[in-house]
Amino acid sequence: MKHVGILVATMLLASTSAGCASTAPTTASMHGDASRPAQSSGWIRSELYFAVGNEDGTGVIDDARWRAFLDAEVTPRFPDGLTVLDGYGQWRFQQDGRLVRQRAKVLVVLHEDGGRRREDIEAIRLAWKRMTGHESVLWARSAVEVSF
Repeated sequence: MKHVGILVATMLLASTSAGCASTAPTTASMHGDASRPAQSSGWIRSELYFAVGNEDGTGVIDDARWRAFLDAEVTPRFPDGLTVLDGYGQWRFQQDGRLVRQRAKVLVVLHEDGGRRREDIEAIRLAWKRMTGHESVLWARSAVEVSF
């Protein structure tokens, strides 16, 4: 009986190993379409985090005001496309340790890297701060490969 158990275990190991070998990962490739490149490098994913209320959690900015901001400040600078995600965030003030929680909008833009695009992002951040009186708009950037 011991040998049967060892034989079954050996067969299971062999079949499992064979299954793993046949499902080995392959190198992924990015394919485009006729109007866009199959793959491009030198692109950036920029994420901008906008609080949609005052820093004390009051004065929520409604959807109509947000859309007006997008139409006036963002779309003219990035007319080829963008994504907006609804979020919720929190942070702690350094001075008094007060915790602030509020809704947020996350703007995601994929764009070529370069000085002009950085200026566009800075102009959007400045426009939001002027409109709302907020002290900051978080900007996170990372290099990405894109395919359309």
